[in-house]
Amino acid sequence: MVSRSYSNLLELASGESPSFGRMSRRIPRIMTVAGIISDLDDDPSESVCSDPSSSSVLKDRIIIVANQLPIRAQRKSDGSKSWIFTWDENSLLLQLKDGLGDDEIEVIYVGCLREEIHPSEQDEVSQILLETFKCVPTFLPPDLFSRFYHGFCKQQLWPLFHYMLPLSPDLGGRFNRSLWQAYVSANKIFADRIMEVINPEDDFVWVHDYHLMVLPTFLRKRFNRVKLGFFLHSPFPSSEIYKTLPIREELLRALLNSDLIGFHTFDYARHFLSCCSRMLGLTYESKRGYIGLEYCGRTVSIKILPVGIHMGQLQSVLRLPETEAKVVELIKQFDDQGRTMLLGVDDMDIFKGISLKLLAMEQLLVQHPEWRGKVVLVQIANPARGKGKDVKEVQAETYSTVKRINETFGKPGYDPVILIDAPLKFYEKVAYYVVAECCLVTAVRDGMNLIPYEYIISRQGNEQLDKVLRLEPSILKKSMLVISEFIGCSPSLSGAIRVNPWNIDAVADAMDCALEMAEPEKQLRHDKHYKYVSTHDVGYWARSFLQDLERTCRDHSRRRCWGIGFGLSFRVVALDPNFRKLSMEHIVSAYKRNTTRAILLDYDGTLMPQASIDKSPSHKSIDILNGLCTDKNNMVFLVSARSRKTLTEWFSQCEKLGLAAEHGYFLRLTRDAEWETCVPVTDTAWKQIAEPVMQLYTETTDGSTIEDKETALVWCYEDADPDFGSCQAKELLDHLESVLANEPVTVKSGQNTVEVKPQGVSKGLVAKRLLSSMQERGISPDFVLCIGDDRSDEDMFEVITSSMAGPSIAPRAEVFACTVGRKPSKAKYYLDDTAEIVRLMQGLASVSEQTVTV
Repeated sequence: MVSRSYSNLLELASGESPSFGRMSRRIPRIMTVAGIISDLDDDPSESVCSDPSSSSVLKDRIIIVANQLPIRAQRKSDGSKSWIFTWDENSLLLQLKDGLGDDEIEVIYVGCLREEIHPSEQDEVSQILLETFKCVPTFLPPDLFSRFYHGFCKQQLWPLFHYMLPLSPDLGGRFNRSLWQAYVSANKIFADRIMEVINPEDDFVWVHDYHLMVLPTFLRKRFNRVKLGFFLHSPFPSSEIYKTLPIREELLRALLNSDLIGFHTFDYARHFLSCCSRMLGLTYESKRGYIGLEYCGRTVSIKILPVGIHMGQLQSVLRLPETEAKVVELIKQFDDQGRTMLLGVDDMDIFKGISLKLLAMEQLLVQHPEWRGKVVLVQIANPARGKGKDVKEVQAETYSTVKRINETFGKPGYDPVILIDAPLKFYEKVAYYVVAECCLVTAVRDGMNLIPYEYIISRQGNEQLDKVLRLEPSILKKSMLVISEFIGCSPSLSGAIRVNPWNIDAVADAMDCALEMAEPEKQLRHDKHYKYVSTHDVGYWARSFLQDLERTCRDHSRRRCWGIGFGLSFRVVALDPNFRKLSMEHIVSAYKRNTTRAILLDYDGTLMPQASIDKSPSHKSIDILNGLCTDKNNMVFLVSARSRKTLTEWFSQCEKLGLAAEHGYFLRLTRDAEWETCVPVTDTAWKQIAEPVMQLYTETTDGSTIEDKETALVWCYEDADPDFGSCQAKELLDHLESVLANEPVTVKSGQNTVEVKPQGVSKGLVAKRLLSSMQERGISPDFVLCIGDDRSDEDMFEVITSSMAGPSIAPRAEVFACTVGRKPSKAKYYLDDTAEIVRLMQGLASVSEQTVTV
């Protein structure tokens, strides 16, 4: 079966509709029924056969999506022009599958081949890869692939994510709209291929790396409940760097269409969360060890876990005769000549810091002449993955630096630096790991870098290699690492010597320290690293990610979902089935039916937008409130955190409006009535303790202010830096709770505020007071409307809801507790914003005015 192509997504996202006719070719559906592959109809509602009674073996199925498939392809040499396909054993995606285990989960891969396949061969290749390898190839036209991969990915995203700003045309690529559109187009084609094989109700989708950052939007738009994880293998830059990207919000919103987003380190996750806070206004919290972002009613989980290596594969390579032979060769070349090997293994690109490592080696030989003739740095330079001027510059600098060092410090039979820039087989690299006394990684920025992990396991070796190395069985293994503090694996290797690669002297000193360190210390550090690396392998990483993805998606089926927004601003709103939007027709009908009405309204954020600078009510708002109050069947209360002086001034024209000030501490039934208190009058001597503390935080937090009310003190940081303000608010909350522990007050955090107020004061008191005053007059409301926008209003919702079963409300009363915005709430209804609230109140006021006129 094949899902219907969703061809109009690209038009929404980029405004253009390239014609890739051959991309819509269908491939057979991989069924959950063991051994069956079928081509049937293309009705999306029947896109997957999932009848458990017809399945001989039921497994969880995961679709792994990445830029490249874990497949090697080459032409047959017999002249038939057909292809030979084999697994790429070095691919992380294949190692991930081995780590999960074939018996537990079925894996399907979606991605590109490294080799270009002619359009006339694509159908045949697709069939072979699907049936033999369960791989779904994505074929991108050469021009599109070049603009997508070499253009946007490598010239714009890659440098920026590695902290390189395009300050000039030579320093990373300036933003190019056509390359961005190619990126979106390529992601759309990936989405089309996934849609052809996905069972959206059962399958998990795991998308990998920065090449496919907008893919989650395409999938979420087609399948609102798709179970979708994303893992970023590169660094995520700080918000100061990231916000220079013209399409910054589009990428953030696309990633947030995932259910789970994974990062190698807390730093990368922290930067992402900071960007979401500063650019989208989202907040996050940690619950029982899990970090979650609330986004349109969905919880997007954040996973922090560095990837591991494939232990089984590396240990099998260590057992190869070829590896042993290479180790023997290297021992003769170095150990038998009385020379110690330092090893570097890096890609030839600008971020790997090869030249900085070479300069440190040069400095080592200058500062410590005793190492001349005894220490050799072997630098293995893997071919660069990208293209361009910067790669050529790195190569030229590397060659010239190696030449200078060897000419200065070399002698017949001894070169201080050996540069290997020809491709090496993996067993050859492993042999270098086995022999090297110390491994150096001086990258200036790297997402993870598994070279240190491979080095540690290789140094652990096996019995056969121990004999070759002339090691006694009782001797503990040892290894030394000098690693950059700017790479992803650094936090997990606490026994390594961490360095700032830009500090050449410090790196040289670290190299000397690694060479001079006592053997027992080297052994202890190695043992610590080995225990971590051997237990946190690629299988552990993959299983942990999928467990969290399953946990995050557990309640998908219990939520009501629908999509809003266009193009890459698309997002899915997920709400509790009982939480729904308040219908104008429904509430107006109930309003007309009932004749004893109680209306409770919050002010800031409900009738007045939070973003407004002038918070005083408009003439329109006054007219609406008066329209409601003139109806003798209504009792209307405005409940606010503001002082009674402010409310008196603002609503002096509303004769019959009830007011509650300072969260309900003060209450007035009408304009001409006296203010009364809902709780006993308290002493405010505690202000002398709290105010100096708040003043201290105000002085140290630019943009924060203090509001001194009659019975409360409020510290507001709405205009402060969001991250710093939030951090200071948490500190202030703890500080105030400590110094006010023996005072009759409570300290609460609100939306950009920290407030100290008398104990027992809440907006819920106002709701109780309103209902009890009506009850005292022998009135039981049969219509109750309560609207608010923040935490303080939840107390009103709770009182209103719980009163439905009591005597204060008519037995068949219609009760509407409504919050502003789609978010977790005790209210059962919501409206999107203050504009909708005002329209609703205007509609109800119009009904009342018509009734009065009649």
